[in-house]
Amino acid sequence: MSGRLTTTDFKKMKQQGEKIVMITAYDYPAAQIVDEAGVDIILVGDSLGMVVLGYEDTLAVTLDDMIHHGKAVVRGSSSAFVIIDMPFLTYQVNSEEALRNAGRIIQETGAQGVKLEGGGETIKAVERITAAGIPAAGHLGLTPQSVGQLGGFKVQGRDAGMAAAILEESLALEKAGAFLLVLECVPRQLTAVIAERLSIPVIGIGAGRHCDGQVLVYHDVMGFYNTPRPRFVKQYAAARDEVQRAVKDYLTDVKEGRFPGEQHSFNMPGEVLAVVLEK
Repeated sequence: MSGRLTTTDFKKMKQQGEKIVMITAYDYPAAQIVDEAGVDIILVGDSLGMVVLGYEDTLAVTLDDMIHHGKAVVRGSSSAFVIIDMPFLTYQVNSEEALRNAGRIIQETGAQGVKLEGGGETIKAVERITAAGIPAAGHLGLTPQSVGQLGGFKVQGRDAGMAAAILEESLALEKAGAFLLVLECVPRQLTAVIAERLSIPVIGIGAGRHCDGQVLVYHDVMGFYNTPRPRFVKQYAAARDEVQRAVKDYLTDVKEGRFPGEQHSFNMPGEVLAVVLEK
């Protein structure tokens, strides 16, 4: 029997005022680390396109990419609820195709849920997926798959029209069956309104402290990159510096003959060596 958290647990956490902690992971060792640390939800985000695969955005990420990384994350975790992003054009065509692709993700990875970006037609896909028994999370505000249409990576919902639209779509996603909503880069005041109106948990990234929980990218938290960080990111470690220091120490030890030492080597009996030398 699985010991993983469930959608029911998250609803209870919201009701009891307990914050939900989500973090991304894209491979087996990262999944082990965050799962053992006790995070509630692991998100296998399509942000892996930029963070792990080196793309400029998330649009080049494929369904096979998500499944490949999702499998590793599920294998590396045992208690966290694993959500996998549905990548670009795997759910926008129609709700039936969305269901097929969501089903493939769940069947092939063993993950517990999927996440879809946007409102509008996406709401129909969420409804179809949840009707089939697959937990689906929504994602509004700054939706990276639509960054070209949104005019870049910037805060969404600062004007009355956009704020009202985000609120309306939030309510529609809950009605469609979404078990959780991610709000990215929206004003904290709007987040507070939405979190109050919804019975499902609202997880924020750049959305202020009034959410029911928070999500950050693992590599941002750990400090793997020295590029400028978004304002909403808090870096908790300097992993890039520490890893680079270790590699440089290894390089120096090899160059100067200090590694491997006797403790890193294996021996053979003298009589065996004698036989070899006679050959």
